[in-house]
Order: sequence, then structure tokens, then C-alpha cells
Amino acid sequence: MMLPRRGFLAAAGLAGLFAALPRAFAAALGYPRALQGPMLGAPGPHHLSVWVRASGAFEVELEVATDREFRHVVQTASAVASPEEDCCLVLRAEGLQPDTGYWYRLKYDGEGDRFQFLPHRARTAPAGDAAFRVAFGSCCRIQYDPQQRIWNTVRALEPDMFLWLGDNIYADSDQPAALTDLYGRGRVVPALEPLLRSVPQLATWDDHDFGYNDSDGRSPFKSASLRVFRRFWANPSYGERDNPGVYFRQHYGGVDFFVLDGRYHRDPTDKPDDARKTMLGAKQKAWLKRGLKASTAPFKVLAIGGGWSSAENEKGGDSWAVYMTERNELFDFIRDEGIGGVVCISGDSHMGELNCIPWSQRGGYDIYDFCSSPLAQMPAAKHTRQVPEVRVRDVWTRTVNVGLMRFDLTGDVPTLTYTLHDDLGEAVWEPLVLTPDDLKNGARTWDAKSDPGELRRLERFRRGGGYYGFDPPEGWPDAPHYRE
Repeated sequence: MMLPRRGFLAAAGLAGLFAALPRAFAAALGYPRALQGPMLGAPGPHHLSVWVRASGAFEVELEVATDREFRHVVQTASAVASPEEDCCLVLRAEGLQPDTGYWYRLKYDGEGDRFQFLPHRARTAPAGDAAFRVAFGSCCRIQYDPQQRIWNTVRALEPDMFLWLGDNIYADSDQPAALTDLYGRGRVVPALEPLLRSVPQLATWDDHDFGYNDSDGRSPFKSASLRVFRRFWANPSYGERDNPGVYFRQHYGGVDFFVLDGRYHRDPTDKPDDARKTMLGAKQKAWLKRGLKASTAPFKVLAIGGGWSSAENEKGGDSWAVYMTERNELFDFIRDEGIGGVVCISGDSHMGELNCIPWSQRGGYDIYDFCSSPLAQMPAAKHTRQVPEVRVRDVWTRTVNVGLMRFDLTGDVPTLTYTLHDDLGEAVWEPLVLTPDDLKNGARTWDAKSDPGELRRLERFRRGGGYYGFDPPEGWPDAPHYRE
């Protein structure tokens, strides 16, 4: 078939135009690069882990140097991206020095990334007890907030590690393509990218990134969700050889972090709450008990998606409040084995919370639950219908927020200081400071560390009144005359 004269001339003109393009432009077509990343993964004293999603199935090389000009490259690592893994891979450079700053960069099929000219900074973990910071949060919905200014605050807080506690994406889907798409979109949020490149990121999941809302271990799609999760995170491990899941232990600066999987082996929430009902599953629970018993760390952090207190013991609740038998079994184990230093962190509630489970009343010690939620989602005011065992601080529902744990194990007395920060960086409460002496059997601390206003609300509730009501300000002359 012959082209019309006008069409022929147009085609000839285009051919001439492409022939005249500079060779440099032509070489850019199909240029190997990062689609998302890099992102730092599981840290260690002698290694750096770097996750990236490449633009094709080719070799990716990690170079680590002591100087930004890369005159002194000290370690390299390489792997070939594969379509079966959506071209996601983790590169690990070994043989590094503890607590040392390095520069790193990636090469794709032997070439630098044309869209990331500058190298990135990273620091190895300390080899022993240290002073360091760990930030954490949950509920990050890019459909609600594509800008996510909270990451500016997180970077300013200068954490040494960040923990994602679930609902890291809101897929609500059984389709791996939907999970993959939302993970990819989340990794290119401009405010987040500098944090991903410079601070190790570790994660567990909750229902919205595991599957559908309130989904549990009956999900027929959970193995597919796990495959996608493993592609997009660089945790130190995923479950055990004979027990799939996303749980793992991470040691950092003298502290043990036990990051738990509250979805893969979970029983339905409406199952009767007795010894047969589980959130963790028997094998994960046994793994946790072994790890806690073996740990010599002065602080042991238990991290999971849903809150540890009794607050959400209501219709539709899916936190530990509806798995109280198993939760109490764990807390009794901690008491009976004399395991000190346990604190809990959680997310999901769309509120910032600082609650306490007063196990000192049962012969143990008071176990604190630090909850940060949301990072990028609508805050909620569910607290008006909920009552945990003890609220140490008033709930925070005004803005998105992020939690910060500051550990200092370098002095005579190790300390853990906890604060919650809004999207401008302001600490919304007075700090909570804990020492190992506060977290050993026989220590009662909850009332001394709680805000006076929260103690008054608790007392009113115990007398049969509503937990929330009108509390006249301190100093009102007729305040004692007010009644509900």
C-alpha cells in the first residue's frame, strides 16, 4: 500500500528529524535506572542493606565509600533484578565499621542513574550500647494525603531507625497488582524520599496492607500479599522457615525490637475470647517467648499494628482488646519469667495514645503502650466511647502524628524517653521517661507517671460516672461544687 504524497513527506520529515537528534538523547531511551528507591533496610554494625526497584531486568551494583567523591570505595555488592520480583531487590554491603558514616550509590547495568546524580549518606548501627532515636507511625494513605508533610517533621527529629506499624498502604484488595501500585506510589512521595535514603526502614503490616479491612488468617490471598510485602521491604527476616509471616527481631544500640505479625495467623475477632483464640498463632507466640526469655537488653520493645490496651473492646474492634486472653498470657509470662524492660508500641487507632496496663496489680510491673496514628489519614475521635486500663496522657486527635523513642544506654542508668509529635514537630505531651527499675516486677509507676487530669477521669469512671465530661480548670473557686 502506498502512502499519500502528504503522508509520505511527513514520514520522511520525521525520519530526518530523528536521524539528526544528538546521540546523547538517543542513548537515554530505555535508560536503566531506579523506578523507586533507594531505601535503607535492616541495619547492622557491619553492613548496610539497600532496597531498590529497578526499571528492568539487569544487574544493579551497590558501591559504598568513605568519601562522597568515591575515591575510596570500601565495599560493593551486586544482584540481577528479575521480572518475577517486580525488579525489586536488596543489596547488602558487608565488612563495614560500626557506627560509621558512609556514602553509597547504585549503578544500573554498569551506569549511574541519570535522575539521581548525587550519592546518599548512611550510617551503620552501633556495635554496643548507645544513645539513639527510633521513630514510628502507622496509617499512611496516599489517596488521602499525597504530600504527607509529616515526613518533614520525622526528618527533623533525626531518627536512627523508622518503624512502620501497619496500614502502610490502603490497598483493601486481594490483587497483587493493586498492592504493588500503591507501594510504588508511596515510595516517590517527595517529602519521604530523603528519609528512605538515609534512615533504615523496617515494617510490619495491618489489615489494609494485608488484605481487606479487618481481614484475618482465613484470607485465601495472604500468601500472595506476603510475597508482595517481601518484595517492597528490607526487613532482617520474615517469620520462620516453618511459619510464614512478617515478624522478626532487630537489635539496635543495646535494645531488642520484636516486630510482630498480627494478621497472618489471626483468628476471627468474633471468636469467643478464650485460650483457643489467637492473634499471633502458636509458633509465633512461642518464638516471641523464646526471644524475650533469651534477651539481656535493658529494654525490649514489642511492636504490632493494633493497640495493646483494653480501649478498643467494642463492636468492630480488632486490637488486643478482643484478644485479651492471649495478651494476658503474654504479660503473665513476662511476669513469671522475671523478664524486665518490656514496653509496647502500636498504631491503627487514628489517634495518638499513651496508655498503660497496670500489671503491678498482678505481681508484675506496669506495661506501657505508645500508639502513633495516623501518618497520612483522617484523625478520629473514637476515644470518647473507649476506656483503656489507664490513660497516661490525653489522646491526641488534632493532627497527624509520629512517635519518637529516645534511648540512652551510655550512662549509669539506661533511659527511654517517649514523645509524640504533631505535623509541625511540636511535642503534644510532656515526655514519659522510663528506666529499667520502672520495668521490673514489683514496680508500680502508672499513677506517678500519669497526668493528674487523667487520674481524675479514671477515678470518676471507677465511681460509676462517664470517663469523659467537664473537668473545671485548676484554680476555679467553685470547682468542688461542680457535679456531672
